[in-house]
Amino acid sequence: MSDYIEIAGKIASTYTTLSAESLQEFAALLTPVKLKKNELFLDQGQVLRHLIYVDTGLLRQFYYKKGKDVTEHFGCEGTLVYCIQSLFFQQPTELLVEAIEPSLVYYIDYLKLFELTKRNGEISTLYIRMLQEGLIGSQEKADSWRFETARERYDRFLKDYPQAARQASINHIASYLLMAPESLSRVRSGIL
Repeated sequence: MSDYIEIAGKIASTYTTLSAESLQEFAALLTPVKLKKNELFLDQGQVLRHLIYVDTGLLRQFYYKKGKDVTEHFGCEGTLVYCIQSLFFQQPTELLVEAIEPSLVYYIDYLKLFELTKRNGEISTLYIRMLQEGLIGSQEKADSWRFETARERYDRFLKDYPQAARQASINHIASYLLMAPESLSRVRSGIL
């Protein structure tokens, strides 16, 4: 259990401070899962029942549009991955999640976490801050797509996702930035 408490502390410290008792309750919600490179662990039509904390490795959340896959989000080390609609409403998702490289993730049981928020104020604060960060990230990404130039989007990506910038394929990065791979190459070389 001490390993889980250490991981729980690492997760929680990004958002808030938990007492030893709350940390232990939060740690009880964690399940470690090892993923192989290119392993798809959430597919279209499945229901997401966990927040996913990336301890090591790199994940990619994506969907298909007109036969092409479009990267929506990168889950880098120390971040959470979840599909908001599927998680909150426990309904099938159109999103897929795969490991870009071998990864160790921790599933955080969503329904048990939600129940715990009802009786533990510290866990409630943790839950709210986790969701706030995710929603703010989504808003920043949407604003970037709407208002920034290709160069500005790429510079923001380098700042926000240095691990993905080093390890993800050019196709995944280009689709995340809403560019063709050729356009991304031009941006990288300073032509755009």
